Amino acid sequence: MAKGQIFKIHSDFYYVHSENKTYECKIREVLKKQKQKIFVGDYVEFSGGAIEKILPRKNFITRPTVANIDRVIIISAVKEPELNFSQLNRYIAFAKHHNLEAVLCFNKNDLSKDDSTIEKVFSIYEPLGYDILFTSAKEGLGIEEFKEILNGKTSVLCGSSGVGKTSLINAVAPNLNLRTKEVSEKTQRGTHTTRHCEIISLGDNSRIVDTPGFSNLKFDFIMPNEVDLLFPEIARYKQYCKFQDCLHINESNCAVKTHLDTIDETRYSSYLEFVDEAKEYKEKVKYQGRKVESSHKIHNDKAAVKISARKRQSARNTLKQNIYKDINNEGID
Repeated sequence: MAKGQIFKIHSDFYYVHSENKTYECKIREVLKKQKQKIFVGDYVEFSGGAIEKILPRKNFITRPTVANIDRVIIISAVKEPELNFSQLNRYIAFAKHHNLEAVLCFNKNDLSKDDSTIEKVFSIYEPLGYDILFTSAKEGLGIEEFKEILNGKTSVLCGSSGVGKTSLINAVAPNLNLRTKEVSEKTQRGTHTTRHCEIISLGDNSRIVDTPGFSNLKFDFIMPNEVDLLFPEIARYKQYCKFQDCLHINESNCAVKTHLDTIDETRYSSYLEFVDEAKEYKEKVKYQGRKVESSHKIHNDKAAVKISARKRQSARNTLKQNIYKDINNEGID
């Protein structure tokens, strides 16, 4: 059985790269019944144009759905569209949640009329330990440094539509000639030129995962008291708060509130925004529980469909009914 990596998913077809060849595959019906999620980047076993098994992942993210990556490169635009610090903090926190290294790349630097934005970016994010890069795909500024960051890694490019992700890929690999579109003058937003996730090889050891731009990422999957862990400048004061479940909003004896002068206002504002989203999630799961039952189980290194608790109980009820029916019938005879 051959092994390979999925580099693109389109409709119900999975494109697998194996030994310098590309195979168009479908997935076995048993995998569909198991409801196993398959991501771009997954390593799989396949034969006869059918994916038989998904191999263990070293990591994955769900928005966009990509597996087995080394780092996230967050692309923002200095201008057109305007730099959105809230959205930038959202991507940074998302990478932090998945324990992924994040690099901050600010494109369209040629459109900047002054250095105030650049100075603000460095003042906020350099003390937090992030690698920062300014580029201009249009004028070729910072492209060599961008290539160095990509070297030897599988990197996910993450950012809103119109920030120039596709233009940067074209700048480092002109032979790809990927399609781009301008930002709308009316809405100051880009359009989705990338329609799906795809791993793009830039050589023997460098790969980019190009993703559609997205802006609907929400922290509706964690609890409110977990949000501060995504902000290192807030998390470092957490242990000094009076209450262990302190949300650093209006609680008494909050160490974070005491040290707000050391935290950038855009970062704290983003923190409050994410806490509100997490509160919605808390209310949603309050009476539901957080346990999710697996749809499959592994036995003797083989995956098998796992019957849900509801279906198991239904089967038991049916079995009891049949037993009582047999007893009654025997009594009649």
